[in-house]
Amino acid sequence: MARYTGPSCKLCRREGQKLFLKGERCYGGKCAMERRAYAPGQHGQGRKKSSTYGLQLREKQKAKRFYGLQETQFRNYFDKAERKQGITGDNLLIMLETRLDNTVFRMGFASSRKEARQLVTHGHFTLNGKKVDIPSLQVKAGDVIAVKAKSTDSPKFKEIKEMTISTPEWVSMDTEKLEGKVLSMPTRSQIDTPVAENLIVELYSK
Repeated sequence: MARYTGPSCKLCRREGQKLFLKGERCYGGKCAMERRAYAPGQHGQGRKKSSTYGLQLREKQKAKRFYGLQETQFRNYFDKAERKQGITGDNLLIMLETRLDNTVFRMGFASSRKEARQLVTHGHFTLNGKKVDIPSLQVKAGDVIAVKAKSTDSPKFKEIKEMTISTPEWVSMDTEKLEGKVLSMPTRSQIDTPVAENLIVELYSK
């Protein structure tokens, strides 16, 4: 499957806000949004006129890039969210938030979702004691995610043991054991993704 391989910072500049795609770099002065907070390209600093469709499209693109998904993947999530009971927009964000790679990121095992996806793909984690390497796998309440025994000596994970990690309310993290647990399914109020999901629903409902 094709995946975007260009500069991550261009995606943030295009959406007009930080998407935190490069981990620690996004929090420092080297962040492109700190130096060039306008869209890339020769017309990036020109006046912008956004239609209703344009606003809806930007929210969809923002959410898609935030979670590192391709168009078809994102649309499939929306279709599943629409079929579930409840509010479609809330369902969509909860499904995206409970992907394995995002959960690994939320627990503090990785500094970005991109890094989390790579760590999962390389087989560094177990889910309820079984090795997993599928980033899109959906986690559920009670699931335990841990660093695989053979990977605990990696400098990456040794560093985590010395860190104090702040996690969302719906997950917990034991840095000493290199183990995290999904305490509950997240609610919309516990998801800090800066996306107006109602605009995405409007876009796909046309």
